[in-house]
Amino acid sequence: MTDPVVEVVGVYDADGGVLGELAYVVGHALGRAECALCDVTHGGLRRRPAWDALARSLPVPVRLVHRNELSDAERRAVADSGLPAVLGACADGTHTVLVAPDRLAAARGSVDAVGEAIRTALAEASTR
Repeated sequence: MTDPVVEVVGVYDADGGVLGELAYVVGHALGRAECALCDVTHGGLRRRPAWDALARSLPVPVRLVHRNELSDAERRAVADSGLPAVLGACADGTHTVLVAPDRLAAARGSVDAVGEAIRTALAEASTR
């Protein structure tokens, strides 16, 4: 039996910090950088209210991090799946991939689609 998921962690395929975020914005504008999770959580330069509403509606807290802000456990969790991804942090300190990069890309920026994927993965994780 897997320990329960106690936190959802969205991991951007972009670096954090002023320079990292500026590099992403410029790279995105030039077609050189893409992050499907960024497309879900942000519209332009601001966070989407629909994303914030989704995060509030989930049964566990939600945290968003950039690839250069990952803990060792989070880094191990995305080593196979790639980025961006949505992880579930379990009570025992392990992490599981809730929404893989291909599923995020297929959502095409839809908060509703990613929300459904997260809810489904959380429900499945709770029955293991």
